[in-house]
This record gives sequence, C-alpha cells and structure tokens, in this order.
Amino acid sequence: MISNQEPIQKNNQELSHIVTDNSAAIGVFDSGVGGLSIAKCIAQQLPHENIIYIADSLHAPYGEKSVDFIIERVNTISKLLISQGVKAIVIACNTATVNAIEQLRAQVTVPIIGVEPAVKPAAKQSISKKVAILATQATSENRRFKDLIDLHHNGAQVLIQPCPGLVEFIEQGKQHSPACHELLREYIRPLIKQGIDTLVLGCTHYPFVQHQISAIAGSQVNIIETAAPVTQQLTKILAEKSLNSFSKRQGKHQFFSSLMTSEQEDVFNILWQKPLTLKQL
Repeated sequence: MISNQEPIQKNNQELSHIVTDNSAAIGVFDSGVGGLSIAKCIAQQLPHENIIYIADSLHAPYGEKSVDFIIERVNTISKLLISQGVKAIVIACNTATVNAIEQLRAQVTVPIIGVEPAVKPAAKQSISKKVAILATQATSENRRFKDLIDLHHNGAQVLIQPCPGLVEFIEQGKQHSPACHELLREYIRPLIKQGIDTLVLGCTHYPFVQHQISAIAGSQVNIIETAAPVTQQLTKILAEKSLNSFSKRQGKHQFFSSLMTSEQEDVFNILWQKPLTLKQL
C-alpha cells in the first residue's frame, strides 16, 4: 500500500498478477479532478473500501489530446496502480474510456471499469425523443462513442455538444465564475431551442457544474450522470470475484496528482467536501 508520506513509487509487480487480497485498494483515475465525482460515489456506497485516486492534471484535459497520447497516459497510470496491488481500476474519465479501455483490457487481468455516457437510459426516458450529450472534443469525435449512440439511441435524436474550455474552469476551481456560467449558456441554450428533454453529462467533470446546468436548462430537462451506474458495476464485479472488503472500518482514501500545487489541493478539498492531503504522483 502507498505510504501516507511518500509519493507513489513503482515496483516490479507484473501486469498479469491476479489480486486476491480483499483489503487491496480500488484504483480510480482521471485526467484531473473530474473523476472525484465517481470516487465520491464509490466512497459513499462502499464505505469500507480503500481508494487510491490519481489526477493526471499535468496533462488535463484529455479531451484536447491525440488518441495516441491518451492511450499512453492511460497505460502508464494503470500500470502504476497495478504496481501498487489494486484489485480493480476505474477509468473515471469518459474520454479515456472511449479511446483506451479496450486496448488496456487486452493487456491486464485486473478488472477495468470504464465510464460511458448514459445514452441508453436517456433515450428510454426521453418523451420528446430528443436527447443531448455534453462531451469533450475528443469524446465527441470518437468512433466508439458514435457507435454507442447508434446502438442505444432507441429511435431518439441524439445531439452531441462538444464543450471545449469547460474542464479547464473546473480544474481551476472556477466553476462558479460568471465566465463559466456564460460558457454553459452558450452550449446549452441551442439544445433547449431544439426541444431536448434529456441531457447527459458525458464527462466526469460536468457533475461539478450540474447545479448551473440545471438552472440554465430548466426543470423540464432531465439531467443524467454516470457515477451511480459505474459504482453499481464496480460493486457487481467485486462481488463476482469475491473481492469485497471484509473490513468494518472506514476505508482509507489517498489522493495523488501529476500537478501537485496548493491551488489544486484547495480544489480537491472543495470538490471532495472533506479535508484531504494531496500528494505528488
């Protein structure tokens, strides 16, 4: 397990190593702070599980990076988590999931849980049969993402709205700024005019501006995010592999970033809503 005092250090554990230790941590990572929305849900629903969270904020946002670069970062961070003996990895990033999860699963034996926009439930719930997805630029252009929409649209019209710049506001702790609110209006107002009644948050950063999104979209628009279904899938996989924690104690949560600054630690504390110590990756 990673020390509370030291940064993560690699060891020589093989990627094919099969974890049988129920007390092993769950690894969760994102391009930055957005995946905390997933980690928070895991911590709430699985309070006895240990969590190692990694923010690759030095390279955020992934949504504006090349596919090759995203794959390289996903593999590097996953191998680092596996070297720490995690029993499962949650890729708490839509962009990383659609671009890199398949090739990662082909390389490792540790269970990998990804995050994908909730197209299927959105299409089922929509009365107007007009659904929109807020996504990063890279996700919006991804073939796998488009195939997911084609597979699950259920006759609904699905509008994809790239949101360049939004992740950066959240990473900087400026999600409540007038400039961020204006950017959200720019992205959401045209969707409302087209008659959507369901809006999918296609990036794990976006739940941190869900209140602002709701205020702009109005009460007639149902907003769907993915933290709960991801946590349910993780819970199911841990149970299937008999990897649930037997501990009755509160799980330990450790936080690391590739861009460790006091400013980012402040953002982590605000988003996590509990005091924490951020350490250098």
